[in-house]
Amino acid sequence: MQNWIKKGLLYNPSAGDTIAKHGIGYAAVPFVLPISKEEGIYRIFFSARDEQNRSLPFFIDYNLNEGKVIHESEQLLPLGELGAFDDSGIMLTSVIEKEGRIYLFYIGWNLGVTVPFRNAIGLAISDDGGSSFKKQFRGPILDRNYIEPHFVASNCVIKYKAGYMMYYLSCIGWEKIEGKTMHRYHIKWATSNDLVHWERNNNVAIDFAYPNEYAISVPRVLQTDKGFRMWYSYRGGPYSEKYRIGYAESEDGKHWIRKDELVNLDITENAWDSDMICYPCVFEHNGQLNMLYNGNDYGRTGIGLAILEL
Repeated sequence: MQNWIKKGLLYNPSAGDTIAKHGIGYAAVPFVLPISKEEGIYRIFFSARDEQNRSLPFFIDYNLNEGKVIHESEQLLPLGELGAFDDSGIMLTSVIEKEGRIYLFYIGWNLGVTVPFRNAIGLAISDDGGSSFKKQFRGPILDRNYIEPHFVASNCVIKYKAGYMMYYLSCIGWEKIEGKTMHRYHIKWATSNDLVHWERNNNVAIDFAYPNEYAISVPRVLQTDKGFRMWYSYRGGPYSEKYRIGYAESEDGKHWIRKDELVNLDITENAWDSDMICYPCVFEHNGQLNMLYNGNDYGRTGIGLAILEL
């Protein structure tokens, strides 16, 4: 059993100087880039929202040893040109270092007509250690295609053997339920040698476990000596509309066994995470596993911290 001990709200976007100055909120889908593990300083990327409800990319530098924010960024990337895959929002999803450069993957948002939205995955690169980024292409590096006709979204990229593995959200369809347009998506995997060109063959990593489960998102994978561990969000099934955090294990990074029941981390009554727990990011610091996560309303109430009980 994984007993996660809550340490409280790590970052409240409504109290942040930069976010408050922009007049926007949310701190959704957090993930980290170590700046100085010895000093306990981590760059935490996330997405805020503006007055038009569009996702926008930011980061904070956080001193985990001292428990405080030491820097807040300005907006990292501009929205795409009119009609581009990211003209309606940018949501940061994953980061990895390659040959001294920082590769940042993000979701581009388009608003829809017959369905509410469409997503695709873009790429930006930093040459200054992750302080600033430049989009590499006007279009996405991963989009819907002949085997995945709807959309692809949140992802995690890791080093895998001589190349790289991406775990990503794949929408398998939309349907009308009681007048509401509903999506259904799970987690697949793809491989690459250069982080730009990806080979995908409809390979499912985390599939639905319950008849009414319809959303599995934001995979986060750690490699260990004993194999691979993944945390993610899921809804439907036993929790109906409210996200909870799931967990799976794999020996080879391709074939996974869900073990959601091992995650002992739930909502707290009358708190910022009283309704929902979602979008985990698990990382090691000082020999202990830490988890960043979002609470109510998909990150509107900020970023929390939990530590795995030893």
